[in-house]
Amino acid sequence: MSSPPEIPSTQWAQVVEEKGHPPVYKQIPVGKPGPDQILVKIRYTGVCHTDLHAMKGDWPLPLKQPLVGGHEGAGIVVARGDLVTEFEVGDHAGIKWLNGSCLACEFCKQADEPLCPHAELSGYTVDGTFQQYALAKASHASKLPKEVALDAVAPILCAGITVYKGLKESGVRPGQTVAIVGAGGGLGSLALQYAKAMGLRTIAIDGGEEKKEMCQKLGSEAYIDFTTSSDIVADVKAATPEGLGAHAVILLAVAEKPFQQATEYVRSRGSVVAIGLPGNAFLRAPVFNTVVRMVNIKGSYVGNRQDGVEAVDFFARGLINAPFKTAPLKDLPKIFELMEQGKIAGRYVLEVPE
Repeated sequence: MSSPPEIPSTQWAQVVEEKGHPPVYKQIPVGKPGPDQILVKIRYTGVCHTDLHAMKGDWPLPLKQPLVGGHEGAGIVVARGDLVTEFEVGDHAGIKWLNGSCLACEFCKQADEPLCPHAELSGYTVDGTFQQYALAKASHASKLPKEVALDAVAPILCAGITVYKGLKESGVRPGQTVAIVGAGGGLGSLALQYAKAMGLRTIAIDGGEEKKEMCQKLGSEAYIDFTTSSDIVADVKAATPEGLGAHAVILLAVAEKPFQQATEYVRSRGSVVAIGLPGNAFLRAPVFNTVVRMVNIKGSYVGNRQDGVEAVDFFARGLINAPFKTAPLKDLPKIFELMEQGKIAGRYVLEVPE
């Protein structure tokens, strides 16, 4: 029988010491798992726009300080609490945005764990995955097949699950058309692929030639460039069957204006699904058109535990290939700068030092 892995007492981590300031690469203690937790040696962790919001603290949520961000961590279980039965030491595990929930409230009992009033959020209310060793509730961590590459699966753990859930929430059916706003970003590149795997037709909306090329490679039937289009509403409608508009719109943008436009090019009885979270933004829609065209406007948050299983399974079966670039954990501040400038196509995945 092999001996358990050695766990150091300290580790390298990216720590936001003060809200609004860049993270500091420093050594901190390694946590010990509680009775219902696992300790995961993180090998790779994706960087999400939410991590930038966490650094700035610009969401109306309680923010842990100092904070280790990150919530797309993939690695190996090195320790577990006494009550954990879902994982063995040596299993591969993913840590997601939803780090844990009470499992006892009305929402948890109905598989709406993300709505739990006592939910713990990785990299926001509890320390996340921008560190060598991270803790998570075993009931909410994702068990990853060992044949799946840990770097490639990391973005699935938030971006993948989030867009997959949004597509399910939209109610759009195979053969119908979905417009994806922000299609060239980390979430959008995955939304295009999940939509295709689900039998949906896609219209990509984003800006720039690099993103256009990527969206077309990922199977988008049309690309609308908001930086050059003189009439986005007309262009989207023209790209849909009979010019009636998209059956659903998935909003992944980090600016407010696209949230105001979506109801103009969604077709009657279509759904507008808000997923992106631009700071201090509002959804607005004309009441008359919303009523007489029976437009459905809704929010979609991260998926529940089963959504996570399904989203990872799509990936494990080779149907999803998350475009990503790799960088070392110490480069996180540079990646945040690129993110703020809108210069990232796809996703960055950080390699965590052993």
